[in-house]
Amino acid sequence: MPQPYLIALAGNPNTGKSTVFNRLTGLNQHTGNWPGKTISLAQGSYKYQGHTYEIVDLPGTYSLLAASPEEEVARDFILSGQPLVTVVVVDATCLERNLHFVLQVTQLTERVIVCLNLMDEARRQNLNLDLHQLEKELGVPVVPTTATKGVGLNTLKDAIARVAVGSLKPSPPKLELNEGELSASFYAHAERISRQVTDNSQQTCDVTARLDKLVTSRLFGTPLMLALLACILWITIVGANYPSELLARLFFSIENVLTLFFNKLGSPDWLHGALVLGLFRGLAWVVSVMFPPMAIFFPIFTLLEDLGYLPRLAFNLDRLFQKAGAHGKQSLTMAMGFGCNAAGVMAARIIDSPRERLIAILTNNFVPCNGRFPMLIVMGTIMAGYVIGVQAGSAAAAAVVLAALVISVFATLLVSKFLASTILRGEPSFFILELPPYRLPQVGTILVRSLLDRALTVLWRAVIVAAPCALLTWVLANVTIGDTALLTHLSGWLHPFGQLMGLDGVILLGFILGLPANEIIIPIIFMIYLSEGALMEVQGLGAFQEILLANGWTWLTALNFMIFTIFHWPCGTTLLTIKKETGGLKWTLLSALLPTILGVLICIILTKIVSLLGLVVF
Repeated sequence: MPQPYLIALAGNPNTGKSTVFNRLTGLNQHTGNWPGKTISLAQGSYKYQGHTYEIVDLPGTYSLLAASPEEEVARDFILSGQPLVTVVVVDATCLERNLHFVLQVTQLTERVIVCLNLMDEARRQNLNLDLHQLEKELGVPVVPTTATKGVGLNTLKDAIARVAVGSLKPSPPKLELNEGELSASFYAHAERISRQVTDNSQQTCDVTARLDKLVTSRLFGTPLMLALLACILWITIVGANYPSELLARLFFSIENVLTLFFNKLGSPDWLHGALVLGLFRGLAWVVSVMFPPMAIFFPIFTLLEDLGYLPRLAFNLDRLFQKAGAHGKQSLTMAMGFGCNAAGVMAARIIDSPRERLIAILTNNFVPCNGRFPMLIVMGTIMAGYVIGVQAGSAAAAAVVLAALVISVFATLLVSKFLASTILRGEPSFFILELPPYRLPQVGTILVRSLLDRALTVLWRAVIVAAPCALLTWVLANVTIGDTALLTHLSGWLHPFGQLMGLDGVILLGFILGLPANEIIIPIIFMIYLSEGALMEVQGLGAFQEILLANGWTWLTALNFMIFTIFHWPCGTTLLTIKKETGGLKWTLLSALLPTILGVLICIILTKIVSLLGLVVF
């Protein structure tokens, strides 16, 4: 069987490169890492004229001259000599900037094809390009495409095949470059070529420019951003309830079947309890509570990414993060943290500066992930009932989540400023933030990328770390010393410190045992309060409040619980991700200590203030 032809797919960000990749490969895709790097490379294949073509989608980058991980991977892969052809995807509406990258690639390898994408947008802007002259100047084939509609992709496949077998031989000219100013030399050549092949005399101002006057304005940019984020969170919270309930019922049915199976086998009660009531029920809690929010949030987040809004979000927040000594791109990693802190930590790879990337990683846990949203919603609604004497419902829940987000963002900025002024001092870097045109997202691609590449990957990590914790919780709840369960003993030892924080030992033990996944903290707490031997669920907020009141809770307890929910150590999945991204235990430990110390101090100070003022804590 002949070896597949290896093709590299390169280009600037926001050129539609991923769309070209997905159109060519369909569902024949997988991901892998370049040896020695943590950068993920999407890989796929397709068949054309009897041959198999293996495509490697290189990270989007503006240059091969700098030293970011993405640029190193792209440069090293092209220089390795493995790809028979390198296809550079170019945005037809931003030719000069894209040609800067094309010229760099042609100096590394001659086997280059330019995929001139987004031709439909160029036509909408009345931008006329002389493709014949462009081919002559570059010395390589230029194939116009509109990847979103599949236009030109068969021609691209044909060009790839001809270059791969040698029937079409590109011959890019070797440029005369100023060794001291390579980047400036490439830009000069790119500007000259762009002027020769572009006729923009009839170019019109498109809808992007008009929208950006509103979206990125100092007056309306931030309010619009907050309103959009509030809508996303509301959709995520409300929309996750029904599928979460369905999954819980499904797992409950499976649990009944497993129980019948163990009974028929005549297995001992301890084995059934450990595997079904402990291990299986714990995993069921994590999956039913964690997956629905991720399955909603990640597609919406990817939708905004494809639409072109996320760069505008970074633009609006860039000034705040720069004042905090952090990188503007940290706003994007922070936004990812609202869905999952582990995903937010991984997203920090987009920051080139190692120092600023580390700041983004260490502070990502200061924003609540979807695993903490249920706790905030429940406690916020209960506290509203304490204060105003009614069940405030979804309005109170939405207000609490929004307040938590604002507080967490300010905490992120303050801690980033602290790190940038102390242990991670250095000169702040700058970056070129491109505001791409608004585009209609590809719904099918979004579902594949967000559900398979993000949601299921993060969920799998959570399942791995939650399984042993669920089993451990069952053991601690069912092993007794002097007729008292180990869970009760442990909570008693923690109680004095819990009282100092305005909480109790049961709550602290719930947070500790919930290290693998925040979703199991509340069921562990109620399991101890009700002396149950397995993870359980209480139905309805009324039942929640009755149990909490019976165990000495006040409005201050609920408030401190919410504070500690926002500010405590990352979950096990996030800690593993931080260790992988930073390469050491030192930064992993610091990422756990920073939010925990802040949360403990706030709870203690608040409790002392309430005690000194003699406020009623009913």
